[in-house]
Amino acid sequence: MKLTAEISCYPLQDDYLAPIKWFIDRLKQYDNIERKTNAMATQVCGDYQAVMMMLATEMQAAHEKWGKAVFVCKFIGGQLDLSHSQ
Repeated sequence: MKLTAEISCYPLQDDYLAPIKWFIDRLKQYDNIERKTNAMATQVCGDYQAVMMMLATEMQAAHEKWGKAVFVCKFIGGQLDLSHSQ
């Protein structure tokens, strides 16, 4: 089964851009997961278990490296076209 998710990261620190860029760069390492980033969030799509494992791994890594941060996620069962712009 496929999963499409949208995730936003809100670091609770003054220099918030560095953790956000770091998190997005980490998501780029997963070749088996499609990813699209815009000004508000990053959307990912792939195998359900792979997406969930990636998010769990990378959110934990972000908390360990940067401390407190809020992650806001939306999940849709199935595969959405991330290139859709309407």
